[in-house]
Amino acid sequence: MEAAIILVFVIGYLAITLEHNLKIDKLIPALVMMAICWALIALGLESFPNWFDSAKHSLVEGFAGFAPEEKMHLMEETLLHHLGKTAEILVFLLGAMTIVEIIDYFDGFSTIKDFVKTKKKTKILWLFGFLAFILSAIIDNLTATIVLISILQKIVKDRDVRIWYAGLIIIAANAGGAWSPIGDVTTTMLWIGKKVSTGHLMGYLLLPSFICMAAPTLIASFLPVFKGDLEIEEVEEKKKSKYSAIMLYLGLGAIVFVPIFKTVTHLPPYVGMMLSLGIVAVFAEVYSSSKFSLSEVDSEESDSHAHHSPVHHSLSKIELPSILFFLGILMAVAALESLGILFGFAESLKNGMPMMGTELHGEGVSDLVMILLGVGSAVIDNVPLVAASLGMFSEPLDNELWHFVAFSAGTGGSMLIIGSAAGVVAMGMEKIDFFWYLKKISWLALVGFLLGCATFMVTRTWF
Repeated sequence: MEAAIILVFVIGYLAITLEHNLKIDKLIPALVMMAICWALIALGLESFPNWFDSAKHSLVEGFAGFAPEEKMHLMEETLLHHLGKTAEILVFLLGAMTIVEIIDYFDGFSTIKDFVKTKKKTKILWLFGFLAFILSAIIDNLTATIVLISILQKIVKDRDVRIWYAGLIIIAANAGGAWSPIGDVTTTMLWIGKKVSTGHLMGYLLLPSFICMAAPTLIASFLPVFKGDLEIEEVEEKKKSKYSAIMLYLGLGAIVFVPIFKTVTHLPPYVGMMLSLGIVAVFAEVYSSSKFSLSEVDSEESDSHAHHSPVHHSLSKIELPSILFFLGILMAVAALESLGILFGFAESLKNGMPMMGTELHGEGVSDLVMILLGVGSAVIDNVPLVAASLGMFSEPLDNELWHFVAFSAGTGGSMLIIGSAAGVVAMGMEKIDFFWYLKKISWLALVGFLLGCATFMVTRTWF
């Protein structure tokens, strides 16, 4: 039965990886895979020799001798445990996504466009690189990529130049998301899972992540495509809401407040995110009556918002398919963890990989394993990779292993355009060809990733 569960997981995994070829949204195989894996566990519970206690992170002793009722009770408790942990992540993401949509409702991100004061290509490259690096740490790498490419589309006329900027934005956004607990789904998973704390995550990864962003940007600034001045397209824009800047800074501040709230109260992060959402929603409701009073806004757009409050409108815009995908993939990985499969795989990694002269403190895991995890995240979605890591390793809070996992999984995906959510959304927004990215951008991402890994391996002894 274990072989059947692994086979279902592998088939589901392939369907997720090949979603563009199959023309099937990845949430569908994720949900089906999750349901079938747990169904097979329930049907074959009597035949399993081991059971993994996720709360204690150890195998349950004498599981084979348990009575059927005891086994079923233990399975139900384990399923509820994993659902609770997954729900913490999903509720947190729902709150963050809603705040971002509220900011967008008030045209808050258009304020960022005012930062572009130059036409020099290299200066704009560095400006967007830094913006992606900082913004992704606050509003997550996916949203930062959407915002910045949307701005690029308004100011850069030549698409052939614009896709180069988009490629570097992907690298910078993924690097920025790695050093913040709210910058990427994978770092959020590690943070909520009590594997990393905010202070140590920033301490370990801020410099490696910066190198991962800065090195490719520096190299790219010497390429011919970034020489000279940019031909900026002048477009006539509608007058934005007078509250756009206020809501931008309020929303970003509310998201940044969440790690502070967790540190002070020791409550789970989703509680702080719900508080932040509530505060932002209050201001949004108060300001909404004035948002569409401007004569420049056409009546059709005004009518479309008139029937909904800003919060209702924003909730209707969030990426629910992404939420369901995370539910499916995290619960499917939990099925493998519950049978002790990931535990056994971790042991084989520790014993089978060469140490390259260095190893992660305490766990005896080769640095090569962590680097390969980053390379793997370029091909396979980084969410299940990190979920699998949570099941495989048992090191305590803020062990350097978890920080290396966060960096590798977060930044390694930049090496292929399909390797990260930021890359996939950029691919869709600009119709970037997979092989163009592979030829032009992937080597830059690889250089940044390897230099970032080297920086981490050197600086980790400081903590």
